[in-house]
Amino acid sequence: MEPILEVSNLSKNFGGLAAVSNINMTINKGELVGLIGPNGAGKTTFFNLLTGVYEPSEGLIELTIDGKKKQIGGLKPYKITSLGLARTFQNIRLFKSMTVLENVKLAMHKNAGYGVASALLRTPKFYNAERWIEEKACEYLQEVGLYRKRFEKATNLPYGEQRRLEIARALATDPVILFLDEPAAGMNPQETDELTKLIYHLRDKYNLTVVLIEHDMSLVMTLCERIFVLNYGQMIASGTPEEIKNNEFVIKAYLGEEI
Repeated sequence: MEPILEVSNLSKNFGGLAAVSNINMTINKGELVGLIGPNGAGKTTFFNLLTGVYEPSEGLIELTIDGKKKQIGGLKPYKITSLGLARTFQNIRLFKSMTVLENVKLAMHKNAGYGVASALLRTPKFYNAERWIEEKACEYLQEVGLYRKRFEKATNLPYGEQRRLEIARALATDPVILFLDEPAAGMNPQETDELTKLIYHLRDKYNLTVVLIEHDMSLVMTLCERIFVLNYGQMIASGTPEEIKNNEFVIKAYLGEEI
């Protein structure tokens, strides 16, 4: 197993409240990892720490790419994105007045490869880069099943397709780790099954490591190879789906008597 993300003694305090306390976690390259726990357990705060929305109060977040380890805790979100960490959000955050295609293209301009002068003068470099951006954006939309709707406004998409568009936009940043915050929220069982297959496919095609927060236990237990459980900001368990399903502390804190 090759570690790609290591979290050591990570904490986040808001005033006198410890939202996340002394978290330790290692995520390996290519893994499908789940993060579960009751509402208010600190899951989204943890994601926000990993992706630069919040700065840690204590602890380290280390990303390993090509054998080189970099401390990323406290970096700005755009810097963390440029290193290969991408995410979707619990509340969908699309540019709803833009088209589906424009939403994805916008995420790719950090890799455009041309400057302001080329854009203003409309040089061949500008046109070549824009052509490449559109081709790649269409590729990502094809992967998530939205290519035929590329010219529709994002706001006109059904809820499940807006979720898929968020995933396509995250892919457009060329990530090595993809964080998904409740990707199945609001989906019916058929949509959730299709999402499960999509995540498997994207992981394999783009050589991704995937970490997801999710309350849909059927998805988590089917998809994830390892699961971490938070409760009141603390890590109370980690293990395989079978180990988590039978962990008495997890059952008491979150799963209930049956799942």
